[in-house]
Amino acid sequence: MTELPIIDVSGLTSAELSERRSVAAKLGNACRETGFFYVANHGIPVAARETIFSAARAFFSLPLAAKEECSIKRSRHNRGYVPLEGERLNESAVLSDYKEAFNVGLERAADDPEVLAGKPFRGLNLWPAISCWRETVLAYYDACWNLGRRIHRGFALDLGLVEDFFENKLDAPLAILRMLHYPPQPQRRDQAPDRGAGMHTDYGNLTILATDGVAGLQVRARSGAWLDAPHIPSAFVCNIGDCLMRWTNDVYLSTPHRVAVPVQDRYSVAFFLDPNPDARVEVLPSCLIPGAQPKYRPTTAAEYLQERLTATYDHLKERA
Repeated sequence: MTELPIIDVSGLTSAELSERRSVAAKLGNACRETGFFYVANHGIPVAARETIFSAARAFFSLPLAAKEECSIKRSRHNRGYVPLEGERLNESAVLSDYKEAFNVGLERAADDPEVLAGKPFRGLNLWPAISCWRETVLAYYDACWNLGRRIHRGFALDLGLVEDFFENKLDAPLAILRMLHYPPQPQRRDQAPDRGAGMHTDYGNLTILATDGVAGLQVRARSGAWLDAPHIPSAFVCNIGDCLMRWTNDVYLSTPHRVAVPVQDRYSVAFFLDPNPDARVEVLPSCLIPGAQPKYRPTTAAEYLQERLTATYDHLKERA
């Protein structure tokens, strides 16, 4: 692997099954070989990306006290503001990640039965007092959610499943839209190459990442070499996560990646598509060689996500 493939996913909406299968095969090959790929002609306008980056900059430019009013410590559902050094993605690292983030989950009303029942990851979003901010963020969330479901139809075709296999597992997902800000740390670039975000694999099924053009994202090739993932205007960087890897019994492989300390302020917006909380995650029969045993025990999406988040966030470690 010397570079990440660029996949035109417009064919996933074709009326011709052959065209959908062609895109599916490219997605499947990327998931087997690199775990990372770019998607082009995805249907999300450039203007929508520009708007969400403006929203991110508006929030992160607020005084710390205003940001802390939406602190993730006020939510038991992985929503809200994560301060600088509030997370350590590389669990073996000495230093925490030097970034700040804001998490938005699936929007629910206060009287939603799952919210009232206190189901895990079914809480209310926290919203800063910025005009039209909530509407902007939710519109972008929905656009990424739709794209992620479409890409999963390609995964299903490639894996020998019915095309809509994942649909009822992604119609009320644990998806998080995460806005990220990486301040520059020139004095640390040599001592801590992954100080922006430590080496890690993502937890869910699929990540859809928009970048702002400032370098930082690095992907570890199967050889162990680190590759820069350059910014490609209008394309998204996508990668599969550990939950989908479990589902496929390692037919699809998640890939370690990190964010280096940037030379200037860096912003990115990631959409992490995790399945519905009650979705049963177990090895797919189409991914199991006859006579072989599954590598992973069955679990649910909520159980698996909780396990991974507790190992990552400092405030959850304190609760455990």
